[in-house]
Amino acid sequence: MAEAKDPLFRYLALLQLIPRWPGRISTPTLQEKLRDKGFEIDKRSLQRDLRDKLARRFPIICDDTERPYRWSLDRDAAHGLPALDTASALALHLAESHLNTLLPQSVLDQLNPHFRSARDYLDGMERNGLAHWARRVRTLPNGKALLPAPLQPATWTQVCTALLERRQLRVDYLSRSKGEARSLRIHPAGLVSRHSSSYLIGTANDYDDLRQFALHRIQRAELLDEPAREHDGFDIDRYIEGGAFAWRQAPHEVELIADVHPQIAWLLNETPLSRQQSLEPLPDTDWQRLRASVPLDQETLWWIFGLNDNIRVHAPREWVEEIGNRLEKLRAMYAEPSQCDTSRRGPMENSPPAPATERQGAEAQTAEEMP
Repeated sequence: MAEAKDPLFRYLALLQLIPRWPGRISTPTLQEKLRDKGFEIDKRSLQRDLRDKLARRFPIICDDTERPYRWSLDRDAAHGLPALDTASALALHLAESHLNTLLPQSVLDQLNPHFRSARDYLDGMERNGLAHWARRVRTLPNGKALLPAPLQPATWTQVCTALLERRQLRVDYLSRSKGEARSLRIHPAGLVSRHSSSYLIGTANDYDDLRQFALHRIQRAELLDEPAREHDGFDIDRYIEGGAFAWRQAPHEVELIADVHPQIAWLLNETPLSRQQSLEPLPDTDWQRLRASVPLDQETLWWIFGLNDNIRVHAPREWVEEIGNRLEKLRAMYAEPSQCDTSRRGPMENSPPAPATERQGAEAQTAEEMP
């Protein structure tokens, strides 16, 4: 365990504990976290460390508009502990392109100093070819990725801190159903990033049932000092598997039986739909019979709809009937002549307004809100 007489190690521990702006940490909280790491220090000595020692050499910001003072690191400072190595720089470079389609800009802004450090590290290695490697490798999402929902600047930091430190969070939350914001006191239980949105799982006010709160609908977040209520028996994996984020028609799995185009069969042979899957050639055709154990949920049904005429579903019966109903609705929709004059409109107006996608509709349904 580190000793208080080792100021260098205490300074390093302090730098690791101070978050980047807009994240902040108070002096008493820093003192408590240092004590957990084995550093015994009084409040006045800690303030001298921060104000007289570290703030003179590192981009530390002090918010003295309220007491106790709050501390943060400049968001754009090229500061990182520990220093990057080659493997970390390459991993961060790939992570940047992947996360651009998942995280809101306010969160990416907090990571940009790390991404920039990785790029600078690789750009300085022209001789061994790593810079060329980084410029020639990209990650691409599977399918059409929607733009991440924007967040208020401090929301991500406040939510993550409340979750990790098990503290209550007061928010002004925009109700999708009522179209107005209301103040809620949330007891966080978990955080899930799904597609282009993130959701805080927790209970609100005096209610005991778990709800999902879309982070982009939080208009203001305030971290409270009161401890959050414990959620006995909560397991985030079981919560997700129970269909919290994907509407399930049954809790058990079913057998999907379908005939698939040879190109789809090749794809499924390389990347199976499930661990229990088989593909058998059909007589007198190059199509194949697919059998797979899958959940009876909307995610799998969306995947089937995305294959269009490259798949013919035989079972389960629920999906066969739903596909038939959708086809009838589409046939009726497109049987009517278009009422949109596309000859005098711009390129973004050449199609009639389409209804919200099934994915967006179900996303809205799974994001439960307080009444």
